[in-house]
Amino acid sequence: MIRRLFVEKKDGYDTVRRRKLAEIENAFSADLEMRMLLRYDIEGLSDSDYEMAKATIFSEPPVDNVYEESVDLSGADVIGVELLPGQYDQRADSAAQCVQLLTRGARPLIKTATIYAFRGADKALVEKLKKYLVNPVESRLCSFEKPDTLDTAYEEAAPVPEVKGFTAMDEDALASY
Repeated sequence: MIRRLFVEKKDGYDTVRRRKLAEIENAFSADLEMRMLLRYDIEGLSDSDYEMAKATIFSEPPVDNVYEESVDLSGADVIGVELLPGQYDQRADSAAQCVQLLTRGARPLIKTATIYAFRGADKALVEKLKKYLVNPVESRLCSFEKPDTLDTAYEEAAPVPEVKGFTAMDEDALASY
């Protein structure tokens, strides 16, 4: 069973959000409202372990608002950004290690994404914001559908052809590679 958790810093503690908003408003000469949430998809935790980890590892109750399963972002243009498969997700790995220490059990599977919700942006600006927030070398837009499993299966890579006598090949042989 996958649990979904959204964590948002409370006003006054949201320095990362304010810095990112100032960066975006400066880059696009726009006046926007923006919410920034961290989304955790968690698989492999019992109910009691989840409740314990929710208030100690995934959030800090005095400074965070926590939403389970969904959050009301109606009326906003929502952009979700996650790391590409194969990219190291430090936040997810650290959370999984901490949960394992807390529960003294198996390490759960955790995937994270950053969710941005904008108000005051037209459609053209939203498209620009998507390109601005996603670095295609390391990240992509995330799906908002909850997956069936977090266990990722990768296809086996095709074997790399062996080239013998590379320096002895003529131009036609080289062109075939």
